[in-house]
Amino acid sequence: MILLDGIVFSLQSQGGVSVCFLELLKRLSSLDIGTELLIDEKAPVNGGFGEYLSIVRRPARFAERYRDCPVSEHSRLFHSSYYRLPASHRVKVLTTVYDFTYEHFLSGPRRWVHSWQKFRAIRGSDLVICISENTRRDLFAFLPAFPRERVHVVHLGVSDLFHPLAVASGNARPYVLFVGRRDADKNFSAAVETIARLDWAELRCVGGGSFNASEIRQLERCIPGRYRHMGSVSTEELNRLYNGALCLLYPSAYEGFGIPVLEAMRAGCPVVALNASSIPEVAGDAACLVDVAEPELLALAIGKMRDASYREDLRARGFVRAAGFSWDKTFAETMRLYEKLLGRSLMGSQGTKT
Repeated sequence: MILLDGIVFSLQSQGGVSVCFLELLKRLSSLDIGTELLIDEKAPVNGGFGEYLSIVRRPARFAERYRDCPVSEHSRLFHSSYYRLPASHRVKVLTTVYDFTYEHFLSGPRRWVHSWQKFRAIRGSDLVICISENTRRDLFAFLPAFPRERVHVVHLGVSDLFHPLAVASGNARPYVLFVGRRDADKNFSAAVETIARLDWAELRCVGGGSFNASEIRQLERCIPGRYRHMGSVSTEELNRLYNGALCLLYPSAYEGFGIPVLEAMRAGCPVVALNASSIPEVAGDAACLVDVAEPELLALAIGKMRDASYREDLRARGFVRAAGFSWDKTFAETMRLYEKLLGRSLMGSQGTKT
C-alpha cells in the first residue's frame, strides 16, 4: 500500500504545496493500486477524490508536524506532503523538496527547526523529488554529500482551468496583477514603487493575506487610490483577473518553481518577472525578465506591454511555454518514481490491489 501523509493540509489553507499534493491525490484516487491518505481529523481537505483513495483521519498529537508518521504493516511506500518520515525503517520513502527559502532568507530558530526537519527527511529518503533544477542545485549546495542518483527533477504543472476568455473584463485604468505572498523576498515594496512610476496604472493583489499597516502606509504614500486587494479568490476569479490584467508582475527574488507564472501564461496574461532562481527555467523566453528588482527597470518592462505587437508576441510565446507543463505530466513522472521504489508497474495495474 502507498501511504500519503497529508500534514500540509494542517499547515496551510492554500498555497503551492497544497495545490501540488491535491493534484497528485486526485489522480491517485482514480487508480485501484491501494493508496491511503493520512490527515489530521480537523484538517480541511477539499473533495474531488475518486473511490480508490482511502482517507484516514487521526487526532493530531503534540507537535504533530515534526513527528514521524505512523504506518500500517501493509504500507510499502511513504510520501509526505511536507518533510516527515515514517515511523518504520522497512518502508520505502520518497520526499518532495519544494525550495530552500528558509535557508536563503531566514535565520534563527525558525530556520534551524525547518532545516533540521527538511534535511532529516532528505537524508532518510530512498528517492527525492526536486520541483525544479534550481531547487536541485540548492539541495546539493546545502547537502553536497547526498547521493546525486537519488535526486530527480519533476516540474510542477498548471491547471487547465486557466485559459483565455472571449471577452476580458473592461477596465477604465489598466491594472497590473501581483499574486501570492508579500514577504521580503517577494519584493512587494519594489512592486509598489514600480506602479508609482506609472501614473496610468493601478495595482491589484491576490492572496497573501490582508495588507498590514506598513504596506498600507506605503501604498497610500505611493499610489493612493490606485490599489486594491482582491482577497483570496477562486480559480475562476483568478483566471478572470489574469485575463483582464495588463500583465502579471512577479518580482520574487526566489522561487522553488513559480506556478503563477504558468497560470498567467495559460490565461494569456504577459509576465514581468525577475531573471532569478527557478523563474527563467519555468518562463523560458516567454516572459519579460529583468535582472534586478529595481522599480525603474520593472516600470520600463511594464510600459512595453502597452505596445500591442510586443504584448501579443509575449502572449503567443506564453501559450506555447505553458503547454509544456501539466499536472498529468507531473503525475506520470511521480508514478515512475513510485514504480522504481516498489519494483513493479502501477499505471498498467489498475485492477490489482497492493
